[in-house]
Amino acid sequence: MGDTDDQQEWDIAASTAFAQRVKALATTAPLHDLDARKAQVQVADYTVYQMAELALQAIDLVTVAMDFDTGARPDVVLRELAAHVAAQAPDRSSAEHQKVARWVLENLLNVGSADRGFRTVYGVPGPSGYNRFLFDFKLLEETLGADGEPYLRASNEAVNVLVGALEVDLEAAHIAADVRLDILIKRGRLDEAQAAAQNARYRTIQYGEMLRQRLEATGRDVRNVDWAVTMPAFLDEALSHIETRYRAENAILVNLTEVRDTADTAVRKAQAARLVDVVRDCLRRHDQLQAALQSAGHRFRVEQDRQTFTSVPSAAALDLHTQLLVPVLACPIEQADPALLSFFGAAVGLMVPPALRLADLFDGLITPVTERDILGGQIDDPELAQDEEPPRFPDESYEQLDALLNLDPDAPQRLSGMLADARRRQVDEPAAVDLPLLVVVRVLALAAQEIGTARRHHGTHVLMAVDDGVPLDDPEFGGSDLLVARASLRLARDAREDDGNRPLGKEGAA
Repeated sequence: MGDTDDQQEWDIAASTAFAQRVKALATTAPLHDLDARKAQVQVADYTVYQMAELALQAIDLVTVAMDFDTGARPDVVLRELAAHVAAQAPDRSSAEHQKVARWVLENLLNVGSADRGFRTVYGVPGPSGYNRFLFDFKLLEETLGADGEPYLRASNEAVNVLVGALEVDLEAAHIAADVRLDILIKRGRLDEAQAAAQNARYRTIQYGEMLRQRLEATGRDVRNVDWAVTMPAFLDEALSHIETRYRAENAILVNLTEVRDTADTAVRKAQAARLVDVVRDCLRRHDQLQAALQSAGHRFRVEQDRQTFTSVPSAAALDLHTQLLVPVLACPIEQADPALLSFFGAAVGLMVPPALRLADLFDGLITPVTERDILGGQIDDPELAQDEEPPRFPDESYEQLDALLNLDPDAPQRLSGMLADARRRQVDEPAAVDLPLLVVVRVLALAAQEIGTARRHHGTHVLMAVDDGVPLDDPEFGGSDLLVARASLRLARDAREDDGNRPLGKEGAA
């Protein structure tokens, strides 16, 4: 008996996994359909464009631009998508690029269909035979924001298309993405880490989208969502999830900042800087999600009160034939005309008065008065916006600093010479504010530089500053004239091989 139950559970799990793969394949069908139908477009030759790739670009643009309360502006998405279209066919006109971008976006919205959704049929074998099911989904949706402007939002299925998965546990997927990102960063594989960071950001957006949809369903009808058991458990899990993700992503951000500051090549520094921006965007979205979670209970109570005390519209119970037409026909014209004018003057106006019914009067008389709190409603604490401190040095100063520290390994420089060069560069580039001060700060940090970090990331060079006792002669700064150099790193194994190759009786430095 136990073997039979285990076999049934195995069959159910296998059928569920198979259905998920079939549905994951179905969500990509609209993208492939664009390439299949591009040759049928009559206005121009669209066969030169890779439509599935442009559709993925459009979904990515909308997903990254989404916030918790707003979506992506359609005009901005069209403009950025047209740039990707132009990259595929630069010899075509800009007007055609705009038309192709609009064609791709309208097909992802499925403009022209009744509900602007996609539908596919899939089947799963079961105990009673082959069972067919309908799978309805959307990729992009057009919604109205609080300001009345139209916005685009990506559905959960669209985000799953980007990350190559469907109906996975979001919290487990987010934890796995963060762990993979941390490992790739520690191993110095920044190319793969960038893809992992993008996936982690998609999971953050997907988690917020799930909460937003449930709050919207509550706004339509509080009975659509289980606020007795399901939603409180979801809110507690989400807050615990955010707390865990904060600690993990802050640790990842520290490692990334270290990689960016100690990178020995411009390409590696740029990769690390892009990763820092992605992780900071994840933290920003977590802030928005946390604020929405903390106000979810209040929003539910407000919607419950609003929907409870909203009067239900009732249809007028006036019998036109019996109460109006028959009596008027029995009256002379001079008596019927004022009655008809009074009725139609009120019935066809902008504010139609309700017809009084005995049932409505009875319900109003027996309805008890709503009890109100004597002390009044609870006053919510104001949300105080925290001012962000502007950066101490602009980006132009950091660019000039990178150029100054791009030293030849065989040609170290003095701090005094670097300061003189920084003042010359500041004259040529006025936007590089306080460049000499930034050079001093960076060189002082290099004086305490350890090579352990560079060795862990398999670096070949490391920037170091050494105090050899020479005083600094500078009009603004004092102290030692540090010697700044780019030193090469070699493993101990290579050093031992070099020692073994030296002649006996002679000493050398590795």
